Amino acid sequence: MSEVFFTDLKSNDEESVLSKLKRLVKLAGIEKIDFKDKFVAIKIHFGEPGNMAFIRAQYARVIVDLVLENGGKAFLTDSNTLYVGGRKNALDHLESAYRNGFVPYVTGCHVLIADGLRGTDEKLVFVDGEYVKNAKIGKAIADADIIISMNHFKGHELTGTGGALKNLGMGSGSRAGKMEMHSLGKPSVYVKKCVGCGKCAGVCAHNAITIDAKKASINHENCVGCGRCLAICPMDAIMADFNQANDVLNKKIAEYAKAVVVGKEHFHINFVVDVSPACDCHACNDIPIVSDVGIFASFDPVAIDVASAEAVNQQAIIPGSVLEKKHKVGEDYFDSVSKGTNWRVCTDYSSKIGLGNSVYKLIKM
Repeated sequence: MSEVFFTDLKSNDEESVLSKLKRLVKLAGIEKIDFKDKFVAIKIHFGEPGNMAFIRAQYARVIVDLVLENGGKAFLTDSNTLYVGGRKNALDHLESAYRNGFVPYVTGCHVLIADGLRGTDEKLVFVDGEYVKNAKIGKAIADADIIISMNHFKGHELTGTGGALKNLGMGSGSRAGKMEMHSLGKPSVYVKKCVGCGKCAGVCAHNAITIDAKKASINHENCVGCGRCLAICPMDAIMADFNQANDVLNKKIAEYAKAVVVGKEHFHINFVVDVSPACDCHACNDIPIVSDVGIFASFDPVAIDVASAEAVNQQAIIPGSVLEKKHKVGEDYFDSVSKGTNWRVCTDYSSKIGLGNSVYKLIKM
């Protein structure tokens, strides 16, 4: 049974939320890690410009300061994206990070885009998995001695949830790695629902979507399966061809996450705040599906994701949210938000391959 530590977000003049975060990770044992003269990759999502649900840079400063106090060499990092947006190459990615507050003056360390200028700087990490043999990991992450993941826990249109495992696996993959993980998830258009608005074509970076006679169609030869079109469609007219694609994606993410942390000390922090229904990769975010829950910390990326998801499912649904519209009594919240997804596939498979434990003990600070 793994230990997962938790604090709520209540604060007063005697202790701020930032102070509680520091106390939480210390209680969870982060200082047991030997940071002395080690390169420490703090894996984080800098947020797509226009999105406001990403983790605040001030939280990162708390962890950076702890690493520096213990003699480590910290840097914030993420890999480039597959799709059109503000993080598709290192220069745009850095600009997006800086605009969203991740500058050295605020965070206390520098930003390195893990897979380089064009997303091709990668290192092959042998995992010999059922789906992945050699994971293509952004080189700066693969070369780091220690991995700390700071994760905004929220929904996701393909994987169900986005937490530690998603941030580690998909987020650390180079562009080629991301394509490998997405390879089965080729969506199609449900023509009767499509109104030809063209929003899907606007977010497609690979010219896979065309609009003809006010109906969209997707060329699977060009499509890389990134899923942006699924989330942006206002009519829910785009869907994955079969649920197995999402399940395989979740398992590939697990194998990539294992490649990131194998043989290294690692620690994970989930911020269950602004629990948006979709990923921070979008240039906007909908209202949260539940109220803010708190912060979780653990050495186990599987246990922390299970604990976070189960905590969300215990909350009241926010009126007017996507969840209120889609939820059926007794149904998992994330399953309701993104039909055809099952986040447990990733956590269960991660447990199976030795990445962590789905059974946990929750310790409240």
